[in-house]
Amino acid sequence: MDELTKLKVDYYGGLLGTLIPPLVFISGVITLSLMGAPDERGFWPILILALCLGLLLAKDKNTFCESVLEGMSQPVVMIMIMAWMLASTIGVLMGLTGFVEALTWGANELDLGHSMFVIAVFFVCVLVSVSTGSSFGTILICGPLLFPAGGLLGVHLPTLAGVIIGGATFGDCIAPVSDTTIASALSQKADIGSTVKSRMKYVIPAALIAIIMYAISAGTRSGDLLQLPPKLEANPLALIMIVVPLVIIYLLLKKKHLFHGLIYGLIVGVITALACGLLAPEEILSLDLDHYRANSFIIDGINRAVGISFFTILLMGLVSSVKASGLLERLANFSADKIASARQAEGWILGSVGLIVLVTAHSIVAILTASEFVRQAGEQMNINKYRRANLMGLVVCTFPFILPYFIPVILMSNATLAGADFNISAISPLEVGLHNFFSWSLMLVTLFAVITGYGRSSIPDGDVTKEDV
Repeated sequence: MDELTKLKVDYYGGLLGTLIPPLVFISGVITLSLMGAPDERGFWPILILALCLGLLLAKDKNTFCESVLEGMSQPVVMIMIMAWMLASTIGVLMGLTGFVEALTWGANELDLGHSMFVIAVFFVCVLVSVSTGSSFGTILICGPLLFPAGGLLGVHLPTLAGVIIGGATFGDCIAPVSDTTIASALSQKADIGSTVKSRMKYVIPAALIAIIMYAISAGTRSGDLLQLPPKLEANPLALIMIVVPLVIIYLLLKKKHLFHGLIYGLIVGVITALACGLLAPEEILSLDLDHYRANSFIIDGINRAVGISFFTILLMGLVSSVKASGLLERLANFSADKIASARQAEGWILGSVGLIVLVTAHSIVAILTASEFVRQAGEQMNINKYRRANLMGLVVCTFPFILPYFIPVILMSNATLAGADFNISAISPLEVGLHNFFSWSLMLVTLFAVITGYGRSSIPDGDVTKEDV
């Protein structure tokens, strides 16, 4: 979002007029989620309504339109959309080859109970997310594979979706290559290595609490192993398709572009599946002349990504228009003269970053917008740069992974559609967020740290050493 030009949009009604579009969006999405909106397509009309209200309230209609289109057309938006299309296509491919059934068969042969299965899923997702630094990438890689496999084993589906996004959140919180880790550390002029090291005191307790909650939830609420239809009987040879996520993870670890990794993963997957007889050539592309249409697993994969793609385009347009109003900077600086103690300063830091991320639904926007206020408030009360960076990083790993209108939650809900081929119900964004026990635990640990002073150091920035963090 820092790529945007400095457009300025003023609204009739001042602050109220500025707040109406994002509040309509947030309240509308929450209402639909509580009513059981099946997927993100139901949120499209709410976003269109918010944009219409923004246009009506904007004093300069042309500038408003330019800000919306500029937000929609950012390179990062196109990268996300392309990644989702490719990842959805890979998910369809993995389903066609029987990998999910083979994975289910393997877990059943190992006699993993429901609780042990979700714990294993958590650590798999943590490994991927810490390695790649990408919660999006982890959900895209693990969601379409582990969700159907766990569903066939009878694991409680909301818990299963929650543990996948919980493991993905872990990486966004501590991975040195995570965009939120980098932004939170560098915005406070803190080195990334020491920031990650000091963050462990908050993240590890949250992870331990979450693991217990996942195990209890899965152990007490899961059902029986679902009977696979005869035509879907597991073929252990399909386990060879594990090469696909391994190739993608390897390339991401080598600092290759996400698009690079997904394309290579798709190529390797198609070649492997054809060579092993797991995929028929006509499943790559065939023509149905009777109905005048083309059939392909690639078409099916792209169709699965349509909902999240248009949601992202519309959301980034709305966020851009809000940012152009200057509201975010005013929110961050409102409390500058209201701080009298370190605890108050940290409370205002949590509140300002949290409020901005709630309004914008964008973690990096929140960090970058609030960074100067956070630095000034922290220095005023002698809160060192690592603590400040951690507070910002922890906040943006809670709300965006819990509330139903944030992209990670929408994306995880979208990934559960992979279970449709096995008659496994999809999970709504609301249920996904409610069962992300890691983010809930992280929120409690963060509040505990601010209230009690746990992890707080009064050592000024210039005197901080690696032993102090």
